[in-house]
Amino acid sequence: MVNRAFFLDRDGVINEEVNYLHEPERTVLIPGVAAAVRTLHRAGFLALVVTNQAGVAKGYYPERAVLAVHARIQAMLLASGGPESLIDGWYWCPHHPDFTGPCDCRKPRPGMLLRAAADFALNIRACFMVGDRMSDLEAGRNAGCAASCLVRTGYGENQTAQAREAGFAVMADLSGAVDLLLR
Repeated sequence: MVNRAFFLDRDGVINEEVNYLHEPERTVLIPGVAAAVRTLHRAGFLALVVTNQAGVAKGYYPERAVLAVHARIQAMLLASGGPESLIDGWYWCPHHPDFTGPCDCRKPRPGMLLRAAADFALNIRACFMVGDRMSDLEAGRNAGCAASCLVRTGYGENQTAQAREAGFAVMADLSGAVDLLLR
């Protein structure tokens, strides 16, 4: 039984950053993502997406649009990397404090990670978080993950110095983060 996972932010980590992505046809995978997910699966980890989707709270798109983008990503991963490249679970926060009030799931709060840990009976201390924003890394730390890593794809390039100052590892992309964290 797998009891450890990589928590992955979505936009800027798995797919190219598109502000408020909600149209599946605009989804573009970042090169190497399918291979990285396959690598972490072969190492005995689940791949779980944890993503803030404030566009739902702001009324930009409905939750079914989030599901459509996730389905598109799964289809793209399957086509480029086979079944071992598929995401094992999807968690999203449809809230924004200015529109829906506070919640426990919006990163940097750890709610999505803790819910996934409960759903999959994970040992959170054997899990890792990979993201392109400080809020992703802080969510991993707040949940009790073994480590978090910033990727310079998406918004990560602008948060590199801050991440390093806070003691987080920084890598070019998801492939690099997976390689580093598996060591």
